[in-house]
Amino acid sequence: MSPPGAEAAPGAVSVPGPGSASPRPLLGGCWSCRLLSGAGLLMAAIWIYQGPRSIMRKGVPPSMGALAQIIFAAGVGAWGIIILADPMGTQRRREP
Repeated sequence: MSPPGAEAAPGAVSVPGPGSASPRPLLGGCWSCRLLSGAGLLMAAIWIYQGPRSIMRKGVPPSMGALAQIIFAAGVGAWGIIILADPMGTQRRREP
């Protein structure tokens, strides 16, 4: 930071600050990374959901913990779908 009242030399190049750079795309634009992480999150959601679901199939009414686990599984699944679908359209496939 320059002292108050100091002027830049003529022809000096200003260096952009840390906040002026454009944001990096999600997962760095790596399609295989997105596919792997999105599919992994979907599989994790299914695995989380199967716990309370198997208990409810036996006729046991769901507890608050089972409902919380189902809601958490829905959130993890939605996160996986968002990573796979890219609704903002920020990812572009690179042409070789």
